Parts: sequence; C-alpha cells; structure tokens
Amino acid sequence: MPRQHQGIPGQVNRDAKPHGVARVISKRGFCSRSIAENLVREGRVSLRGKIVRDPDTPAYENDEIAVDGTPVEAAQKFYFAMNKPRGIVTTASDEKGRKTVMDLFREQYARLFPGKHVPHISPMGRLDAASEGLLLFTNDTQWADALLDPRDQKAHIKIYRVQVAGHPTNADLAKMEKGFNVPPRVFGESEEFMHAQRAAIVSVGEKNCWLEITLSEGKNREIRRMLAHLGYEVMQLVRIQFDKYTLSDLKPGEIREIQP
Repeated sequence: MPRQHQGIPGQVNRDAKPHGVARVISKRGFCSRSIAENLVREGRVSLRGKIVRDPDTPAYENDEIAVDGTPVEAAQKFYFAMNKPRGIVTTASDEKGRKTVMDLFREQYARLFPGKHVPHISPMGRLDAASEGLLLFTNDTQWADALLDPRDQKAHIKIYRVQVAGHPTNADLAKMEKGFNVPPRVFGESEEFMHAQRAAIVSVGEKNCWLEITLSEGKNREIRRMLAHLGYEVMQLVRIQFDKYTLSDLKPGEIREIQP
C-alpha cells in the first residue's frame, strides 16, 4: 500500500483549522492521543523547532513536529475488518483482565504478516462484549470521523441480525421504525429517543426468531434497549454490515484488509 502524506512539513496551510498538537501527532498515526499528550507534557515534542508543553498548543496538519528530535510524518494508512467474537471487549485494555479486540487484532496481524510491526490502529465505534460481528479498524482518523459522523445518517447505516426470545409482532416492528423514548441506563438521566431505520423478521423458530435491524445512529446498546422496552430478550446480536462494508465470509476472530 503506498505511503500517504498530508503535505510537505513546513509548508503550512493557514486556511486550514488548527488542532491541538497532541491531536495532530495522533492523526499522523504516530501514537494514541493520550500518549501524545504525555509526550508533550514531558517536553519531548517540538513544534516548528520549539519545545511545547501544552497538548492543546494550536498546530496545523502540515506543521513541522518532532518527538525527541525525530520528525513525525504522516504514517501509512491501514484499514481492516474483523469478525469480533462474543465475549471480546472493544477496548485497548481491560481492568478485569478480559481479552480485548486489540489483543485479538495483534494475534491475527502477526499470523497474516509474520515479522511485520503491528501498526498503531484503533477500532471504529464499539460492539459490546455480548455482541459480535463486523468491527472496522484504522489509523486514518479523518476517514473514521467521516464514517462515524452522526449527521450523515443515510449513508452510514449499520445492519444487524438479532435473535430474540419470542415473536415480535408487526406492530412491535412498526414501533421500532417509528421510534419511542427508552428509559435511561443510569438512574437520574433523561430518556432517549431511539428508532430503527428498518426492522423485519428474517426467520421464525418455535420459541424465538431472527430479526434484521438497520440503524442510522450509534446510541449505546440501542437495539437491546429498544427490544427490552418492548418485552423481548436478545439472545444473539451480530453486526453484518457497516456502511458499504459487509461481514461476508469472515470467520469469528479473523481480520482482513479493506479498501476505503
């Protein structure tokens, strides 16, 4: 994959909007934003040749930035899809010692590309531990921000296959598509309005059935909370599509490169 640049360092586009220097370092794929903030506070970061100690010091995309005297250039961009298995948490680390998607990603990357350094990369959005299916990874923050932009609800759909106990009625599915207020997860917080762009029955068993639900938002545990409010327990939840990217034949735990 060709190396991608954000312009020539030192040639600064003053018409662009500046960001905090730590964020610019992170956007170049050098390290996470929290690590970049620590590097700045430790006095290891220079901006246009001068040491800065405030992570929010304004910097432009093409500014000359160095860490310990070494220029920080835009990193090669990586894009991956994973079929996240159930029980894996979508965090970089877990205080309970559970396996994370980053642990799994490193294992799979080493299997696919033996001997290569694992890129600094992050999951896009979240799937809770009990959910499974398509999860995207990248170090291209601009692409990720665009794909997660809540204002572009029509383009960035997410499609799920959901097994529920019982048999939701057509009226229940119509309620999900129309939308309703759902009680808060935490006592004292406000109700949230939630809705599905589409909700349909895929197959019916004796005591349960599979639904296909399309969302255009990304509220916390949205499907589970809507169905619980209607009186249905979610037995299995699998994301099969995010925007134009599909789970396809990717097996649980596996990763593959994708093209943005």
